[in-house]
Amino acid sequence: MSLVSLVKISQNADKPLQEAIAQSLGLINYSFGSGIRRIVIKPNLCYYWDCTTGQTTDPRFVSALIDLLRAEICPELDISIVESDASAMRLKYAYRMLGYEKLAEEKGVRLVNLSESEASNVEVSCNGGSYSFMVPDVISGADLRINVAHIKYTVDPVKLTCALKNVFGCNPAPKKFRYHSDLGNVIVALNKAMKFNLCLIDNSIAAGVQPRRMGLVMAGQDPVAVDAVAAKIAGLNPDRIPYLAVAEAEGVGTRGYVARGAELEYFRALYPKITNRMKTKAQLKRALRGVGLGKRLGLE
Repeated sequence: MSLVSLVKISQNADKPLQEAIAQSLGLINYSFGSGIRRIVIKPNLCYYWDCTTGQTTDPRFVSALIDLLRAEICPELDISIVESDASAMRLKYAYRMLGYEKLAEEKGVRLVNLSESEASNVEVSCNGGSYSFMVPDVISGADLRINVAHIKYTVDPVKLTCALKNVFGCNPAPKKFRYHSDLGNVIVALNKAMKFNLCLIDNSIAAGVQPRRMGLVMAGQDPVAVDAVAAKIAGLNPDRIPYLAVAEAEGVGTRGYVARGAELEYFRALYPKITNRMKTKAQLKRALRGVGLGKRLGLE
C-alpha cells in the first residue's frame, strides 16, 4: 500500500499553496534527501488553455513549490521547468501565454523545451512489447524529478489524465499522435524510462463543462497509487482503467493506497461528473481520428 495525501487549500493561511504543499508532503512522511542540486519540475501544459479552465497547472502552484524547495533544501538550486511541443501546441507560445515566462523571470529558473534538448535513446519493454524513446538529459541528470499533474477526464481507453499520463509530455517527439493507437502501453513505458521521485497534484480548479473550484492538493511517491486515488475522485473505477493494471504489472507502482488527510469523498462530491455531452464529444473525436481527420482538425 502506498501513501497518498489529500489536502484542502486554506485561504486563511499566509501562503495558502506553499503551506498546502508542505502539509501534503508531511502526510506521506516525505523528506528531501541530501545532495539535491538539480531539480526538474514537469507541469501539465497540454495546450494554450490557462489555469482557470482546470486544464493546465497553475503557475502560482509551481511558484509556491519553488519557494518551498529553496526553503527546505537550499536557496541555490538549479531548477528547470520542463515540457515539450505537442502536435497542436508550440511550447514557446504556451510558456508565454500561460504565465511561465513571467514565473521563470521572477524566480530565476530555467524553462526547457524537451523537444529541443539533448537526449539519449533508451529502450524499455512493456506488456510484451518493446519501446524506444529519446530521454532528455535534463531529466535523466536531475537529482530530484517532480511531476506536477492535474486530474482530468480523457477519451477511452485511457479515461484519466493524471500523474502517469503527465509523463507522456516528457516525450520530446513533437508529433505525439503517432502513439495514440497504443497510448496506454506507451504511457507506462515512458514512466519506466523516466522515473519521477515525487508526484504533486494541483487541483485548485477542476476541469469540466463549467470549471469548478476544488482547492485540492495531493502528494505521493507512487504514480499508480496517486492515479488510483485521482480516479476515485473523478468518479471512475481504477480497476477499469487498463493502463493502471499494466503499470502495476510492470512494477511502476501499485493501485493499493492509504489515503491521508481530508476525506476523499469530500473531493469526489466536488469533482464535475462526466456528462453525456462529454461522452458524445469523446466518441466524435475517436471517430474523426479513425477516418484520419484528427490531425487536420487539431485533435491530435
